[in-house]
Amino acid sequence: MDTLTTGTLAVPGARLYYEVRGAGPPLLLITGGNSDAAVFEGLAAVLAARFRVVCYDPRGISRSVLDGPPVEQRVEVHADDASRLLARLFPAGEPVHVFGSCLGALVGLELASRHPGRVRAVVAHEPPALGLLPDAGEHLALVDDVLRTFHREGVAPALHRLSALFGGRPAPALPQERDNTAFFLAHVMRPATRFVPEPAALAAVADRITMAGGLDSRTYVIHRPAVVLAHRLGHRPVLFPGGHAGYAGRPRAFAERLVEVFAARPAGGGAERGGAGGPGAPTCVS
Repeated sequence: MDTLTTGTLAVPGARLYYEVRGAGPPLLLITGGNSDAAVFEGLAAVLAARFRVVCYDPRGISRSVLDGPPVEQRVEVHADDASRLLARLFPAGEPVHVFGSCLGALVGLELASRHPGRVRAVVAHEPPALGLLPDAGEHLALVDDVLRTFHREGVAPALHRLSALFGGRPAPALPQERDNTAFFLAHVMRPATRFVPEPAALAAVADRITMAGGLDSRTYVIHRPAVVLAHRLGHRPVLFPGGHAGYAGRPRAFAERLVEVFAARPAGGGAERGGAGGPGAPTCVS
């Protein structure tokens, strides 16, 4: 059985907690929302048979404590955190595979844009970039209402309101070290949903990016930004088992799909192209 090692890394304004499992090519898993590294425990255990898997708690979440009072969380800062963590763990500078979901997908995309030498390939699963949508105003107004509801009524009513982005379904119970929901609602949700990747920077690393989403969440608002970004990058989003958090609910099937997606990339590192839905575009498996 692979040994789990843990550590902490001081970064400007915070101290990051991280975990490393397995051996092989480096793979960074980036959580989203209010999740910490515990949400990837099942997925990482499977992937550790093929990769050296790194998971961490994002700043302000669970064991990654802030040096000062909470502030709005910026995707750019989280991407720099990930780059510093990679520099600590892989000082030779070898590029890594990256999987990120929700906010973690935005962080993975920004990491590839800001630190392209660090990223071999990134799979970005359902990033919440609502500003990309043609009806962005409606959805961003909903997020503002969720924040007001949180401050006025508390966590549960706010989450109920937020569920409109997830097909009206309640958030599933996920593995976690601590409950970070209040921090997420107060300091993560609004800036994350308003962040839009810079088009030129993303285009420069488009050959390393695969947009992805959940097979069971295809009709949800939260799935739609992945479709828009995939179209801009010239491919179709790859569908993964389960829904928005399929990596936690179906870790083995999800890991197998992720390995398949990474392995299907051409030797030069570029994602298969063919236009939106064109020849060579990745297809889904159920």
